[in-house]
Amino acid sequence: MTEPEDVREVTAESDTTAEPEATPGPEATPGPEGAQEPSPESVPENREFEGPRRRARRERELRRQAQARARAIEQARREAKRRALDKTAADAKPQARAAVRGLKVMVWTVLLAVLFVALGLLLYFTPIMSVRNVVITGLGAVTEEEVTQAAAVKDGTPLLQVRTDDVAERVATIRRVASARVQREYPSTLRITIVERVPVVVKDYPDGTHLFDRDGVDFATAPPPPNLPYLETDNPGPSDPPTKAALEVMTALRPEVAAQVARVSAPSVAAVTLTLVDGREVVWGTTDRTEEKAQKLAALLTQPGRVYDVSSPDLPTVK
Repeated sequence: MTEPEDVREVTAESDTTAEPEATPGPEATPGPEGAQEPSPESVPENREFEGPRRRARRERELRRQAQARARAIEQARREAKRRALDKTAADAKPQARAAVRGLKVMVWTVLLAVLFVALGLLLYFTPIMSVRNVVITGLGAVTEEEVTQAAAVKDGTPLLQVRTDDVAERVATIRRVASARVQREYPSTLRITIVERVPVVVKDYPDGTHLFDRDGVDFATAPPPPNLPYLETDNPGPSDPPTKAALEVMTALRPEVAAQVARVSAPSVAAVTLTLVDGREVVWGTTDRTEEKAQKLAALLTQPGRVYDVSSPDLPTVK
């Protein structure tokens, strides 16, 4: 059978008017929305087969990619700027904290200094901490009245105004006082500690018996204490060499030996002699090797004799 002619003509016309569809080449790449983009090598050959819709989709996809890239670049720029600002702020914070701490320390230092100065002025010029009690220790032959008069510190004097060195020097002017120490005891006590002179030898004068301490100071005129030897020198005193030699010998003797000495004579520094209470005599000589001579004499006195010579400690003799 043969088809009618009019049917064959319509089919031919529809074939000639239909838009041909481009088929992807062997090197086509997938595009947006599942479509495949032609590769650069195939674009010149397939561009004439790209339809309007596909081209529009491709252009929209390219614009979206460009916008996304621009947004990413802008986001990266903002992030870099934010990190730079954060780093600057982080670096500035320790410096700001250090500056604040330094300012606080300075303020507190100034406040404390002002407080201490104000407190010092208050204590120095007001009777809040003033002398109300005077405590004196070390008294023997010296009376409390003598020390108080020599100290000359008025009741009610602020303790900070008391010059302790000056007070100690005034107390030390008492003949019987060898040394004095003055201390403030807050809130209202002044403590004075004295050390009295101790007699070592005595010497007769027209006005009475004078007492001399180990330094050769004539500190009192009084009846001689028992068991103290008499000193025989021409010019006794702390600066007299024979006196100093005689006292050096007396202070080197053992207590049991010193108690037996009735008289110490020193016409010169090289001729010191001792006279014991029982009449025996000790030839001492110079003050060289005094400690050794004192030890040898303690042993010699256990032997009978009248004269004990320790002037040469290597060869002590008894006569």
